[in-house]
Amino acid sequence: MSPSARRTGRPRSAEADRAILGATRAALVELGWAKLTLGDVAARAGVAKTTLYRRWASKCELVVDAVAAVFDEHLEAGDHGSLHADVEAAVIRLGALLERPETGTALMAVLAEAMHDESLRRRVRSAIVDRQKRLVAIGRERARLRGELPREEDPEASARNADLIFDAVAGTVLHRLMVSAEPVDPRWARDFTDLLLYGMAGADSDGAAAAGPAPDPAQKPAGSV
Repeated sequence: MSPSARRTGRPRSAEADRAILGATRAALVELGWAKLTLGDVAARAGVAKTTLYRRWASKCELVVDAVAAVFDEHLEAGDHGSLHADVEAAVIRLGALLERPETGTALMAVLAEAMHDESLRRRVRSAIVDRQKRLVAIGRERARLRGELPREEDPEASARNADLIFDAVAGTVLHRLMVSAEPVDPRWARDFTDLLLYGMAGADSDGAAAAGPAPDPAQKPAGSV
């Protein structure tokens, strides 16, 4: 039997996909995660519910793809002239995205479901995490070309470092907004970028070394008499 004879159903329509993902985002804004249903999304998109079920097995999978589309549309590795400025801008942009009504709360709900669903966890990784990690690679390569970072000769080490950077930024911003319920404002973004780039005992963004506590002049050095 030829491949064409084995193929069943209509081919996926990119236009229908865009309409469905857009309807999902609108429903998340208006109804929130808890009240969103596939039936409501289908009605908003002007498609049959069976069309949704052919593409997405569950509400969670649909929401993952809708959130991923928002990230793809709004996150970018902008060139702001320095590594510090690039990271700071990325932190602020990510914070603003997670504060949108169709992203932050929905993402947290999906992540909670993914804790017990390995296939959903893989979908989150492939649709959101892996696609956004490319921004780390772009930013690091730009910093190397500026002479701000050394070139890494070991591809495996480079990949591990990229993972650590992504986890540090995404995890901290998500915790700041969703757990601490504090804003990702310019001052916080600057302080976090200082910590990320220069470490707990490093320099600040103005190049000044971090100062420890001043020694007590009345205290004798260890070992003295």
